Amino acid sequence: MRVYLPVTLPLLAAAHSDGALRPGEWAKPLHDDAAAALVGYAVTPAVREWYVEGDLEELEFTAMTDAAQAVLRLLAADPSAPRRRVVLAADVPDSSVRPAGGGRSQVLVAADVTLAGVASVHVDEAGVEGTVEAAVAALPAADAGDDDAQFALDEAEANDLLWYDVTEIPDLV
Repeated sequence: MRVYLPVTLPLLAAAHSDGALRPGEWAKPLHDDAAAALVGYAVTPAVREWYVEGDLEELEFTAMTDAAQAVLRLLAADPSAPRRRVVLAADVPDSSVRPAGGGRSQVLVAADVTLAGVASVHVDEAGVEGTVEAAVAALPAADAGDDDAQFALDEAEANDLLWYDVTEIPDLV
């Protein structure tokens, strides 16, 4: 199953050094069980039901977009992290994935994800840090239903993530 994993640049650097992305306290802003399993986003039955007309590529884009939004919460929890969203697209065994109940595409991965299992890396281009920072700052108000704050989140989402091959991770970190 293709799973999209939200991370920050420091977390990507740690995964590069370690050779794998492992569950940990760093993902607590995403899900209470984050210390026991990786939080990811995938094409779940709920995504298929929500987007009935979409082909697999469109459904995967939805999951990746949800992962990119989740990165904002990781950035809010780590003020020292560069303000660029990072999403890893990884192939993991279906048996290690279960629904998380934290949104239409959120899943928990009950296994480490080695960098050998990562298909690609998606990162904000340089120069959008201000937009991403504004979105991070707007999270609490957006969660409370503030339309202006939601606009800041939408502005960050409007920035496409650039595609990188796994072999380019050393250049990113």
